[in-house]
Amino acid sequence: MGARILVVEDEEALTTLLRYNLEAEGYEVETVTRGDEADTRLKERIPDLVVLDWMLPGLSGIELCRRLRARPETKQLPIIMLTARGEESERVRGLATGADDYVVKPFSVPELLARVKSLLRRASPARLASILIFGDLELDRDRHRVTRSGRPIDLGPTEYRLLEFFLEHPGRVFSREQLLNSVWGRDVYIDERTVDVHIGRLRKLLSPGGEADPIRTVRGAGYALDEQFASATE
Repeated sequence: MGARILVVEDEEALTTLLRYNLEAEGYEVETVTRGDEADTRLKERIPDLVVLDWMLPGLSGIELCRRLRARPETKQLPIIMLTARGEESERVRGLATGADDYVVKPFSVPELLARVKSLLRRASPARLASILIFGDLELDRDRHRVTRSGRPIDLGPTEYRLLEFFLEHPGRVFSREQLLNSVWGRDVYIDERTVDVHIGRLRKLLSPGGEADPIRTVRGAGYALDEQFASATE
C-alpha cells in the first residue's frame, strides 16, 4: 500500500505533472483544485502527506494550513507548500504557519520527489518498513504474516488491512468514516457499522486466549491502537 498524497493545486498542467510523477513513484494520489474543497475532503479522509499551493480559489493554502494545524487529527500531517513567492519573508511566513517544507515555483520534479520521500520517512517510517511491530504484535509485509508473541495469527484480508493501517499510525484515533475511506476506499459504499463488525473480529483473532486487547475504543471518536498496550508488553 503506497502512501496517500493529496495535491491541492489549481494549475491543471502542474497538477497533471505532479500526479504522473508521484504515481510513478508508487504513491496513491488524489487531486483537488480548490482550498475549500480540500478542507472538506481532509475532514473525510486524512492522507499521509499534502502538497499544497499557496494561492487557491475558495480558501488560500496558507489559511488551509493554519486550519489543519489547529485540528488534533491533522496537527502532525506533513505539508509541503508550493508557491511562486520566493521572498525570504514569505517562506518564513509559510513555515511559521505550519508547513513542513517549502518549494518555490518553478521547481525541479526530482527535487520535489526527494523532499516528499524524506518527509514521509520522517513522519511515518512505518510506511517504508517491511516489518511493523507494536508491543508483542508483529506484521511481516513481505511474508503477509501476523504473529503475537511469536504465535501465528490467521487474519482475513480485511482484518489484515485494518491491522496494517493501525500499525502504520500507532496511537492515532480514526473515526469509522476515516477507516472506511482509508481501508475500504472512498468508492465503496457500505454502512459504518461494518467497521465495528471487522474491529470485533480483529480483536477476537488477536486475543484468542483472553490476552490484552491492543485496540482502544474512543467513545464518540473511533478506534486506535492502545499505546498503553505497547508499553505493557515491552
